[in-house]
Amino acid sequence: MNKQYETVKEYIIDRLGDGIGETEHASDLHHYLLNEDYFIIGRYEGKQFLDGEAFNAIEKIKTYEQDNFGEVSTDFSEPEKVANMFAYIVGEEILRESKTWNTEVRWGRTLIRSDLDAIAEEIGEASVQKVISSN
Repeated sequence: MNKQYETVKEYIIDRLGDGIGETEHASDLHHYLLNEDYFIIGRYEGKQFLDGEAFNAIEKIKTYEQDNFGEVSTDFSEPEKVANMFAYIVGEEILRESKTWNTEVRWGRTLIRSDLDAIAEEIGEASVQKVISSN
C-alpha cells in the first residue's frame, strides 16, 4: 500500500502548498485538507488509485469506522467512496508525523503560512513505511 500512502501524502503536501488550512485552527486542519473536497472523483479513478489494494483499504476502513463510530457506513461497492475514505483515514495518520501539527501549543491558535510550510516539510520527510508500520 506504499503507493496509495505516498499519493495521499503528496496530495496533502500540495494542498498545504496551496494554503489550505491557513488562518484555520490547527485542530481543524485534517478536515480542511481531506474532508472539504474529494481526493478522488469518479469510479474509474477510484479503481486506479486502489490498484489491487481494495481489500486492504476496505479492511482499514472497516476497522477505523467500527472503532470510531461503532458501525461501518462506507459504501464498499463504490471505488470512489472507498478511495476517499481511505485517504481521509490515512491523511490523519500522515499528519501525525508532523511535530508542528502535533504540538499542543499550536492547537490553541490559527495556523499561519510558516506552520503549513513546516507541516509539509515534516510529512514530506516522514517515511511512508514508518507511517504504515505505526498504525
